[in-house]
Amino acid sequence: MKIEAFSTLDAVLRTGSFASAAAAMNLTPSAVSMQMKQLEQYLGQPLFDRSGPQVRPRVAAFDVAAAMRGGLQRLDGLRRRPGIEIEGVLRLGVIESLLPSLLPGTLSALRAQHPRLAVRPVRGRSATLIAGVKAGQIDAAVVAMPAKGGSEQLRWWPLARRELVLIAPPDATESSATALLRRHDWIRYDRNTVTGAMAARHVLSLVPDKRGVLELDSAPAIVAMVSGGLGVAIIHLLDGTLLTAYPVRVLRLGRNAPVLELTLVTRKAADDDRGLAVLRERLVEQLKATARP
Repeated sequence: MKIEAFSTLDAVLRTGSFASAAAAMNLTPSAVSMQMKQLEQYLGQPLFDRSGPQVRPRVAAFDVAAAMRGGLQRLDGLRRRPGIEIEGVLRLGVIESLLPSLLPGTLSALRAQHPRLAVRPVRGRSATLIAGVKAGQIDAAVVAMPAKGGSEQLRWWPLARRELVLIAPPDATESSATALLRRHDWIRYDRNTVTGAMAARHVLSLVPDKRGVLELDSAPAIVAMVSGGLGVAIIHLLDGTLLTAYPVRVLRLGRNAPVLELTLVTRKAADDDRGLAVLRERLVEQLKATARP
């Protein structure tokens, strides 16, 4: 019996369902269900009532979770204890558009806290970096979560979730995304990227005959060109500091806005790697620090 099953049980009770616990624990719902059945076999008693349309926890489930919670928290505290030195080399893939905003702060903090942990950046597109992690060529990668796919070998750690927005020149006066797209040239995010594909689908749902005049694989470059009055774009603004250097109008796209899910992808075999754990924490903190207000 793996100790993570007790953490998964706690997540089920906290979130209220296997599906919500799966999202919190970076597992599939079927994996959560399997862990709960294994836990029931290990304890020799049912923890859930499966007789109705929804699985409901029994009193025994709460008793087991309460008995284990303190121990799990103490174990986690021991793993994070500052006195334990973390060392080694991590090869980290990062999508091109996030290199300027993500790496400097992350690497500076890691160098100060864990001077013997070295991070070697590798740049590329999401699909290429995911393949590199799967093949063992790199240890982890910050990527846009693909709409399909994944692998049983990989683990997806959520880092940030952002709606795509429409950006327009500061002096653009149109009040809706459709009007802005009809009036101004469209600067496309590279259609071969996850972000670019999502943005293109939304643009064409608003203005079916719209054609891009430029196509770039760089968020900073697109923001700069829109700020200069060369067109409008639908893009992620994970780095809010860009708007200080390149002011633009930002228009939310409403209920149907495309959503970018930024994740750290690793191999499941590396789940217990302490270096990857501290790297993940620093990435989350850095993304919060650079988020658009």
